[in-house]
Amino acid sequence: MVSITESAYQSILAQAQKDAPKESCGYLLGTDKDTATENYPMTNIDHSEEHFSFDPKEQFAAVKYAREKGLKIVGNWHSHPASPSRPSEEDKRLAYDPNILYFILSLAEEKPVLNAFRIVGGEVTEKITLR
Repeated sequence: MVSITESAYQSILAQAQKDAPKESCGYLLGTDKDTATENYPMTNIDHSEEHFSFDPKEQFAAVKYAREKGLKIVGNWHSHPASPSRPSEEDKRLAYDPNILYFILSLAEEKPVLNAFRIVGGEVTEKITLR
């Protein structure tokens, strides 16, 4: 079971809405692996409506920030401005870390949908519906 605080959720929602129609992305941080308490926003260096890539310098800065604050990376997140909250084939192929969750925020419907996924070896092994 994993949860996300209201402030972390509102932060990713605001970022995703601001960046739409391009995909938005970041890390979700927390004091343990079960609760995401903070969004660490990052730049989608692809500037694409259909995929994203993190800025490597921002990734290192996020890890440094988390260590300094005593936080863990609960997962990474990205938005799907026009498609459902489920991993694309590319998302599954690029999910290299089986120890974190992959959060996807869909803005395709009137009410945004946030799900988290555990992806191991290119396959979704767990889906957690959050909103």
